Amino acid sequence: MLIEFSFGLIFWMTVSFLTVLFILKKFAWKPILSTLSERERTIEDALSEAKKAREEIAAMSARNEDLMREAREEREVLLKEARDIRDKEISEAKSKAKVEADALLSRARTDIQNEKMAAITEMKNQVAELSILVAERILKEKLADNAAQHALVDKVMTEAELRQS
Repeated sequence: MLIEFSFGLIFWMTVSFLTVLFILKKFAWKPILSTLSERERTIEDALSEAKKAREEIAAMSARNEDLMREAREEREVLLKEARDIRDKEISEAKSKAKVEADALLSRARTDIQNEKMAAITEMKNQVAELSILVAERILKEKLADNAAQHALVDKVMTEAELRQS
């Protein structure tokens, strides 16, 4: 069964529709629109907060990169200073060791030279003592009698006169 077109039905449907529309406008439309408006503001606020958060994150990331770059530069400076100090300390230690080694070597050479001279002097003294002892014994044997002593004195005097003239 189909609904038949009737003027009365359309009239009452129109009146019912307008009544419902009036009631909705009077009581429901403002709360619905205010809720939608508030929802729209909430969404806009959330979007702006998200945008601010993204900007803050980008700024923090840039700051972090700057801090990391500064930390790397500072680390490089500290490492360079440490290397320079190490090289300086090594150089000073080498030069000090060289000076000490040269001084020690010089003292050792001086000590060796002194010991050598002392040994040579001691040897000369011993040779001189032996020479005197040998000469003394030879002279005692050769000059055992008086005639040999007089002949030797005359010979020495003659040689002395020849040297003076």
